[in-house]
Amino acid sequence: MLFQINFKSGKAVYLQLVDQVKAAVASGAMRAGEPLPGIRPLAEDLRVNRNTVAKAYAELEAQGVIETIAGKGCFVRENHSPYRKEIRRKLLADMLDEAVVHAHHLQVGKADFLRIAEDRFDALEEKRARAVSSREAI
Repeated sequence: MLFQINFKSGKAVYLQLVDQVKAAVASGAMRAGEPLPGIRPLAEDLRVNRNTVAKAYAELEAQGVIETIAGKGCFVRENHSPYRKEIRRKLLADMLDEAVVHAHHLQVGKADFLRIAEDRFDALEEKRARAVSSREAI
């Protein structure tokens, strides 16, 4: 899983991690039994304190999204009620509503907003492709 942290968002880093894992599980990008990255390596990759990642994992476990197996790590828990497509769309629409409000306050027009969104989407796809190709090289 590829995490994106925005230190300027005003949202706590651990909550950003929680939201991203929940969204990945809801979308099916992460499946039951799939391991999450270890706390120490993820903290180093993201350049955050290990306690931040540990707090995110503890929150995910409290919400029943993941489970910790002693000595093995954290894994996505079996979920019998995955989000349906319309619920995933609603979650995304809510996030986009926030982005549209921010764009309005920053006086960014619709055309520029859509261009920026496309650029960010393309950048994410490129980053994912690089991550996959670097894993295949190992």
